[in-house]
Amino acid sequence: MILETSRLILRPFREADAEDLYEYAKDGRVGPIAGWPPHKSVEQSREIIKTIFMQDGVFAITLKEDDIAIGMISLILGEKSNFPITESEGEISYWLGVPFWGKGIVPEAIGEVVRYGFEGLRLVNIWSGYYDGNAKSKIAQEKCGFHHHHVEEASVNELMNDIRTEHISRMTRDEWTMAVHGKVSF
Repeated sequence: MILETSRLILRPFREADAEDLYEYAKDGRVGPIAGWPPHKSVEQSREIIKTIFMQDGVFAITLKEDDIAIGMISLILGEKSNFPITESEGEISYWLGVPFWGKGIVPEAIGEVVRYGFEGLRLVNIWSGYYDGNAKSKIAQEKCGFHHHHVEEASVNELMNDIRTEHISRMTRDEWTMAVHGKVSF
């Protein structure tokens, strides 16, 4: 599955993306705020591609002009999600390399994945979350129409071996349809 926007191509990861992934995922400003440790080597990035990113619903964020993986966005359904959701619901997660922050890339990617989730997969709800202190993710979710749903005060983060406060947001298909088409779907 490949998704496209005016500036982006969201495509499956390839093992050949390992060097590009490492370039952005090694930066300590990226992973820890999103809940994962910085990558330590190209080999580790390659292993993460093979074991985590090469699955349905996980996309490399690339600019159309160069096809270089500059981030990741995923739409994980049902029980594969980090949230307790049904098979008719999905969870969006994402991150982007620091040189691309502040350019509207994440909201553009989220918008396309949300469209695919509601139109293509006919999901009823799409969820997303961010940890305390991640103002960029909060803003991106709000720009895209997600609404605060609840807070998990003691969310265990196994990858960082800590406990955090996680803010959970949701968008319903009807909210998305109203925003995009000005009508409610049935």
